[in-house]
Amino acid sequence: MVRRMLLDSVLGGAAPSIPLILLVALALDAVLGEMGPVFRLLPHPAVLIGRAVAACERACNRAGLSPAALRWRGALTVAALVGLAGAIGWGLALTARSTSWLWPVEALVAAILLAQRSLYDHVKAVADGLERGGLAGGRDAVRHIVGRDPMSLDEHGVGRAAIESRAENFSDAVVAPAFWYLLFGLPGILAYKTINTLDSMMGHKTARYLHFGMVAARIDDVVNLVPARLGGLWIALAGLTRGRFLAAIRSMLRDARTHRSPNAGWPEAAMAGVLDIKLAGPRKYPGEIVDAPYIGPGTPEVTVDDMRRALRLFVLACLVHAAAVASLAL
Repeated sequence: MVRRMLLDSVLGGAAPSIPLILLVALALDAVLGEMGPVFRLLPHPAVLIGRAVAACERACNRAGLSPAALRWRGALTVAALVGLAGAIGWGLALTARSTSWLWPVEALVAAILLAQRSLYDHVKAVADGLERGGLAGGRDAVRHIVGRDPMSLDEHGVGRAAIESRAENFSDAVVAPAFWYLLFGLPGILAYKTINTLDSMMGHKTARYLHFGMVAARIDDVVNLVPARLGGLWIALAGLTRGRFLAAIRSMLRDARTHRSPNAGWPEAAMAGVLDIKLAGPRKYPGEIVDAPYIGPGTPEVTVDDMRRALRLFVLACLVHAAAVASLAL
């Protein structure tokens, strides 16, 4: 049926449905990844979003303003950038659907805004770094994907940080963009990526961003509420191959709410439950020490072998996610 729908579209029929385009986008992302050669010549959409956020923040976040004024300015920054992203998405979607044979453009744009392959590659690089270069190699690789101080991590800490990043970003960079694309098409996925970037750049409880970034952080929590729980469920379902589905569910129900993020704890707890390890726990960021509880039923002494198992689990979770999308397409 999928093949017939695609052939009909290519040969001049109606453009395929949003779930089917998303399925194509997931396949493109899995094969092409970050498309480095292309984005060495052209700026990546995420880079453009980041530049826009930085420019607005520099213009609007002024020292000496009252907390209320900073919150209002932060809220207007969020509204303006998310609205602009939605409008650009609407324009792209309108162009891509102006003729039936242009729908692959929409699939390619959606694929660029997903990150299955890049997540796999970045975390594999940490495992390879630990295996080949020891602690120094692991620290050098993990600094590219986490915000915590890599020099404060031992080998187990490097492994936990990499697995946590994969679990959290499975929700933030795979499930959530797909979820909002399914609901609202290209406007939805571009608006989501903008909200996520606003939170990553401004949603910090520091003196500079405590008030200005408050709205960005709250909206990011809201838009990730459902995707984070879906991401945890997909990981738990992937754990069926290891007989660890119920362990993942127990881990989520027991530990997810102990995470300082209202959402990140769900996929992290599911990952920890399937792998029978502990994640999270105390960690050190530049200028901040977080004394957080551990998540998961097993040991915090994560090894390279655990990281390899987590990579395989991530691939299975992506397949579960793709199967859920395919069920909607059919």
